[in-house]
Order: sequence, then C-alpha cells, then structure tokens
Amino acid sequence: MAACGLDFGTSNTTLGIGMGARPTLVPLEGTHRTLPSAIFFAPGQEAQIGRGAIEAYVEGTPGRLMRALKSVLGSPLIEETTPVGRERIRFRDVIARYLTLVKARGEAEAGVELDTVVHGRPVHFVDNDPAADRKAEDTLRQIAESIGFRHVRFQYEPIAAALDYERTVTSEEIALIADIGGGTSDFSIVRLSPERHRRDERAEDILANDGIRIGGTDFDRNLSLGAVMPLLGLGSPMKRADLAVPNAYFHDLATWSSINRLYNSKTLREIDEVVRDAARPELVTRLRTVVEAERGHSLAMAVEGAKIAASDAGAGMVDLEWVESGLAADVDRARLAGHTDELARRMAQRISRCLDQAGLTADRIDALFLTGGSTGLPHVRAALTACVPGARVVDGDTFGSVGLGLTLEAAWLAA
Repeated sequence: MAACGLDFGTSNTTLGIGMGARPTLVPLEGTHRTLPSAIFFAPGQEAQIGRGAIEAYVEGTPGRLMRALKSVLGSPLIEETTPVGRERIRFRDVIARYLTLVKARGEAEAGVELDTVVHGRPVHFVDNDPAADRKAEDTLRQIAESIGFRHVRFQYEPIAAALDYERTVTSEEIALIADIGGGTSDFSIVRLSPERHRRDERAEDILANDGIRIGGTDFDRNLSLGAVMPLLGLGSPMKRADLAVPNAYFHDLATWSSINRLYNSKTLREIDEVVRDAARPELVTRLRTVVEAERGHSLAMAVEGAKIAASDAGAGMVDLEWVESGLAADVDRARLAGHTDELARRMAQRISRCLDQAGLTADRIDALFLTGGSTGLPHVRAALTACVPGARVVDGDTFGSVGLGLTLEAAWLAA
C-alpha cells in the first residue's frame, strides 16, 4: 500500500509521501512543493494546472481559467455544469481532472502508484449546515475514489497541522492551532506531547474543534469591493436618483469562483444597458472593458498581489492601466485593515468558542501555532494573538504544515 497526504486547498495544493519516519512534500511543479489550485482549459489541449495554468491565461492563450476550485464543495454549484470550450463540464469533474493531474505528478515523483490518501478537510466546509457539510466530504471522497484512490481517509486540517507541530515539542502542552487558509479558517485546541505523538487514538487529546468559512479569498473579495470596484462603478448612481448601479456584477467579479459567470454575451448586453442608464457611464464602461476582455482573473490576481504587498511592505497598488490610462487603486495596511477588519474579528470569535468548548480559559493555552497564508496579515495576526495573550506564538510552515501532518498520518497507515 502506497499512501500519501493530500492537502487540496482553496489557494494551494500539496501532496506528501512518507519516507521512512520523515514526511516529505514532493515537488509538484518544477522545484515547488506548493501548487496553485488552478486549472486552465485550452481548446484541443490537455488541461494545465498550477503556475502553468495561470501563465497560460496571463499570456493570453485562448481558453478558460478556474481557481478556488475547493470553494464549490458544499455549495449547489458542485452539481452544476460550466462551459469549457464547446462542452459543459460539471464542477465535480473539473475538480477530478485537477486532482488526477496532481496525483499523477505525485506518483511520478514517488515512482509508485498511490492507492491510499489521507485527505485534509476544513472543520466545516459549510457553516451551520451539518447535512451540507457531510455532503461536501462525501463528494470529495467520491472524487478521490473516481481517480484511483482505493482507500480514502479524512483528517481535519488543524489536527494535521498539530501533528506536524507535535514533532517539535519537548514536553506536554496545550496548543491552539490556527490554520487560516484560502477558503476557511480552522481552529483546534489539542493536548500534545512527545509520548502522545505516535498514539493511534488521539480523540481524547482533541479538546476543541471549530472553524468558519472565511479565508484569504474573502480578504481579496472585500478588498476588491472596497478599493477597486468603486472605480468600475460600484455604488455609483443611475440617472434615476433613487437607484444605484446593480452590484451583482461587481460581487461576481470580486469572487474567484464566480468570475467566469460574467463571460457571456447576455451579461455584456446587460452592462451596455447599465452604461446607457448610469449617471456616470464612464465608470461602468470600465467594468465593461474588464468583462469583454475576460480579464477578471487578472484583476483578482492584482488585488491579491496588492494585499500581499500591503501586508509585507506596508503598501501596494492595483495597476489598472490596461483598463484606462493612469487608473490605479492604492492599498496600504490601514486601508486593507479597514476593508477586512470584520473578517478578522469573526475569525477571533471562533477562538473564544473553542475555549468555551474545551472548558478552558485563555491563560491555559501554552502555544498558539499559526499556519496558512493569511496568518501573515498583521491585523489578522493581532486579532488571533489577542485571544490568547500569554501563549507562545509559533509560526509553522505557512503552506506546508497541514500537508506534512497529513503525510505523517499516511505514513502511519502504510506502516
């Protein structure tokens, strides 16, 4: 039995294989261990994934780019079809094609067929809907089985991150694990120790588990809606004084999984009507330029880049020169926080729920273990650390801790 740990994330994917006692994330694209969760369909060609998919789109290759694939799990979209060239493909089949190629790359690196997978999953695919949550896991299981995995096991992503962190602890402690991913934020309170690390049954060590469907792509969306979409007409008035420009186009354009909905002649005709009736038609004309050129993903990537730049360097910019000469949206840390503070606050509320669930006060938490790309946002980090001010803050492998923990479990299964 050859087993792997598969962290299929909203933004990035990793696949790991147990090499003896050491979990190893294999390179899935060149030397990169992380693979952007993106797929590009070009007419008459094999689908491309990861950076290659994004590059094909950016370079203007005719075709269809899809990102944030995981976000449709647990939503009605999963059973719907989407146009790809001259055919329509179900979203579940798009995910299957993506994961088939990931599996093939992992097998090429391992030199063996992978028949067993420990799949990461968020604590909640869907908030406050247990039936939809179960359906999302069942769907992902069915997809895994359809692409050749004969044995499929799931592990909560923050528990996987805890298994990775536990390899470094030298004495017993209670840790709060915060995994802030692209689509969800998940939290676990876990009792860890060197002696407990290899136990098969760890249920009694998991003191609390909770999560919320908020992640990095939600920060992108809120930043886009607050800083960029007003430049394209969001919130501007129609000629009728009591009406504003319809906002559905902007919400779709700001949401990774919805961008492709706009790319059709019917939407362009509707936007033409809005331009005609808008009090500031020059703004909505910019929206039309983006949609007609099918550059929504380029815009979303620019917003994501500005978010990262503002977080890391203090300031970033969304360059919209290709829409209109001299057009740009400046983003600094204050503006980023202003548009996304509510998301950070809601994340922090889950930590309070976890503490209540575990029956612990904040001072009982020895360590706060952080993983996931959005833990790098200063106001998110501040909101999380404020919940357990006395805890030692430990930064994990930002994009690899969950995958490494899943791979540890896979190695134990295969042993």
